[in-house]
Amino acid sequence: MIDLALLRSNPDRVRDSQISRGDDPAVVDAVLAADLERRTALTEFEQARAEQKSLGREVARASGDAKVALLKRTKELSETVKALEVDADEAEAKAHELIMTIGNIAEPGVPAGGPDDFVVLRHEGTPRDFAAEGIEVRDHLALGEGLKAIDMERGAKVSGSRFYFLTGVGAQLELAILNAAMGVATAHGFTPMITPTLVRPETMRGTGFLGSHSDEVYYLEKDELYLVGTSEVALAGYHSDEILDLNGGPLRYAGWSACFRREAGSAGRDTRGIIRVHQFHKVEMFAYTRPDDATAEHERFLAIQESMLAALELPYRVIDTAAGDLGSSAARKFDCEAWLPSQERWMEVTSTSNCTTFQARRLAIRERGESGTQPVATVNGTIGTTRWIVALLENHQQADGSVYLPPILRPFFGGAESLTPAS
Repeated sequence: MIDLALLRSNPDRVRDSQISRGDDPAVVDAVLAADLERRTALTEFEQARAEQKSLGREVARASGDAKVALLKRTKELSETVKALEVDADEAEAKAHELIMTIGNIAEPGVPAGGPDDFVVLRHEGTPRDFAAEGIEVRDHLALGEGLKAIDMERGAKVSGSRFYFLTGVGAQLELAILNAAMGVATAHGFTPMITPTLVRPETMRGTGFLGSHSDEVYYLEKDELYLVGTSEVALAGYHSDEILDLNGGPLRYAGWSACFRREAGSAGRDTRGIIRVHQFHKVEMFAYTRPDDATAEHERFLAIQESMLAALELPYRVIDTAAGDLGSSAARKFDCEAWLPSQERWMEVTSTSNCTTFQARRLAIRERGESGTQPVATVNGTIGTTRWIVALLENHQQADGSVYLPPILRPFFGGAESLTPAS
């Protein structure tokens, strides 16, 4: 949720953010009107309530006809107070509902536009020239089947489309990536966490995942619980309704969880293999920090992500995501995209978002400052996930069907330097 005080004092900034996101700027005026209605209704209620209390004291001192008249007035005023309280509550609910529809205010410098309007910040590493090496590029599924690492057919038989089994070295490879990621996160001061994958509606709503992308979320109606698409949700809810002590610096967590996404609206996109699936695993970095430190923390997350991609020896690029592709919670988002040889395109493998105080305001997460409590800021970022298997297999494939293993992963395979096709 955005800062209502900021919206009142600088509505043009919020309008500009809405426009850059491709959202309706008129909602800003609707919120201002609803906020004025709320404050007016609340003032009228408080004035009537104060008069009611004053009359109560007069009744206690009065007698005879004067007391009868005062009692009649008190009864009439009581009905007025009740009606005004209802009006105030309704006005507050309306204003709250409207402000919850506004996405986080995009940071200065964020590109305007939609998914295709990102800005490439830099390239790291050089994609291999497979033709020069005399290698016919195979996609990750062909490689995975050759290694007996991925079984899509039985995944579909058991669970339906976009499900899969990781078998043998495939399962080992995912565990290696996630354990390596957790090791890197721990070395950078993050507390390891195994997080719940089912959360309450207030937690899912508080993190901003029940907006325009709510159709991608699995919901268990009988239990009134949501399956998370990232451990960010549970980690954001971890300190809800709490006052944090950030005097020692940000609180940093690394959450390992299964993740579930319906992938609604992505029909026909990346249906082969495990690029876009309904269930996967991920290690997610998450930090609670002071608002003034959020930008530096965001840069820190990106540097950690890049260190992981460098250790995996993957060619990648970093993009500054456009406002219309931020999601409702993020004020700025950087993606790292690895090269995908079989499709000759870049594929997202990490994202890191600075959510400023947006999620903390929704979840009532504060710190105690010099002038009282104030909302904290939250930052999140992926450091390892199932999709990385795709980039690893394709970029490190060899002519004989084997796959080179970067040194960071070798301890999880008994020191082996490559994965070899099953005989």
